[in-house]
Amino acid sequence: MTSDSPSLTPGQLLARGVARHLRDRDFMCLEEFSPERGKRVDVMAMGPRGEVWIVECKSSRADFASDCKWQGYLEWSDRYFWAVDAAFPVDLLPPDTGLILADPFGADIVRMPEATPLAPARRKALTLRFARAAAMRLQVLRDPMSIA
Repeated sequence: MTSDSPSLTPGQLLARGVARHLRDRDFMCLEEFSPERGKRVDVMAMGPRGEVWIVECKSSRADFASDCKWQGYLEWSDRYFWAVDAAFPVDLLPPDTGLILADPFGADIVRMPEATPLAPARRKALTLRFARAAAMRLQVLRDPMSIA
C-alpha cells in the first residue's frame, strides 16, 4: 500500500489506477458497482458512446482463484477486463478476456477483448442504474446525512 492511501486494499489501489487510465480514455468509472442485486463489480466504466466495460481487479493468485462469479458479469458489459499488477501470473487469466496492467497511479490496456454488445434494453437499464448510483454517491459526498 502507498502512504497516501493507507486504508485502501491492494484491489482498491489497482481500481484507482484503472479509473485514472480510463478517465484519460474518456470513460467514467464507478468502483464497487452493482449492475443487479447480488452482483458487485470492482470497476464499471461508461464510455462516450455509451459503451460499458467491466474491470475486475485481482491482487494475487489466491484472489483470482477464489473468484467463481466473474463469468456472471460477462452479460453486463460490452467488454470484460482483468486488472492486475506487473507481478501477477497473467497466464492464469482467460485469453479471450481483456488485460490491464495497473498500479495505484495508472494503467495500460495490454489486451483488448472482442466486443460483445449489450442488448438495447439491458444497456438502457444499466445506464440508468449507473447514472442513479453516480448521482447518489455525489449527493452523499455533499450531504452525508441524506442517506439516513
